[in-house]
Amino acid sequence: MTDTTGGAGKRNRLVASARDLLYRQGVSRTTLAEVAEAADVPLGNVYYYFKTKDELVEAVIDVHADELRAMFASFDQHEDPRERLRAFIRSRPQGGEYLARYGCPHGSLCQELSKRTGQPDGTCATLMAIYVDWSAEQFRLMGAGEDRDLAVALIAGVEGAALLSNTFHDPGLMARQARQLERWLDSLP
Repeated sequence: MTDTTGGAGKRNRLVASARDLLYRQGVSRTTLAEVAEAADVPLGNVYYYFKTKDELVEAVIDVHADELRAMFASFDQHEDPRERLRAFIRSRPQGGEYLARYGCPHGSLCQELSKRTGQPDGTCATLMAIYVDWSAEQFRLMGAGEDRDLAVALIAGVEGAALLSNTFHDPGLMARQARQLERWLDSLP
């Protein structure tokens, strides 16, 4: 395979491969050699772009964060904040089979990294903060009061459903819980 995009192409392939492997295998079980092989990049070249595995994990987190921001921006097509929240809730079951098999890519990554010693503070918390901050803003715009607490409840419901879907290997669980969360949202003033 010839890399016609130069160094940025190799770096992007490494990050994309790491993203996939970290999701399917977890951080502790994924080696830099596996990432290099999946990206079709010589192992020695990995160190040119990432001095440590933690640097590569941080690059994956940055990609996840960018994707989350883009997803939330796509919900701006809805004028009503309640509809934006509803669109978010409805988007979650779309990964049913993957959620049942691997869990939420963000939640599972954050959970695993929070157990490691020496992990830079807040690196992965950024992902959950994006979820909570966006949701809190929607609740604020709705005038629901206690916007931060409502946002935490919503994200806890979404992430909890993803965890249970994975634990019970039940792809339909996320869809059922999304319907429950919509009913909860509709019950708010």
